[in-house]
Amino acid sequence: MCDACSSAPWRRHRLASWGAFLALLLSACASAPPPEAPASLAGTAWQLVRFQGGDDKVVVPDDKANYTIAFAADGSVSVRFDCNRGHGSWKSASSGQIQFGPMALTRAMCPPGSMHDQLVKHWFYVRSYVVRNGRLHLSLMADGGIYEFEPLTPR
Repeated sequence: MCDACSSAPWRRHRLASWGAFLALLLSACASAPPPEAPASLAGTAWQLVRFQGGDDKVVVPDDKANYTIAFAADGSVSVRFDCNRGHGSWKSASSGQIQFGPMALTRAMCPPGSMHDQLVKHWFYVRSYVVRNGRLHLSLMADGGIYEFEPLTPR
C-alpha cells in the first residue's frame, strides 16, 4: 500500500464518513415511532369472531357468544367452548407471547358443526397474541392459524 493511501488524513476522512452515517442512522431510529405495545390481557374477556387456518380457510362460529375466553390477573383463565366450560392457567413471559396450561373442561357432547373439538385440539399450540384495532388475535405455532376475538359484551 502506498504512503499516500495510508496517511492520517485519508483515515480521518473515512472515519468522519462512517461517523456521519452512524449519526444519520441513529437519528432516523430515534425519530421513528415506537411499535404499539400489546395491551395486558389480565381482566379482559373476549368472544370468538373467526378462525383463519394456515391454509387460509376461514371458520366462523354459529354463535360467537358460545366461544369465550376471560383472563384473570391471577393467571387463571375461564373459557366456554360451545357446550363446554373450562378453567386453566395462562402466562405471558414477554410482551406478545402467551402460553396456556392444562385446562379442566366439562365433557358434554356438542352438536354437529361445533368448533369445540377444534379449540380443544389447538389450545396448547397457541404461542403468541396481539391486540390490534380492539381485537385479540391468538396465533398458533408453526403458522397453524389465528383465532380472532372481539371484546365480550354481556348478554
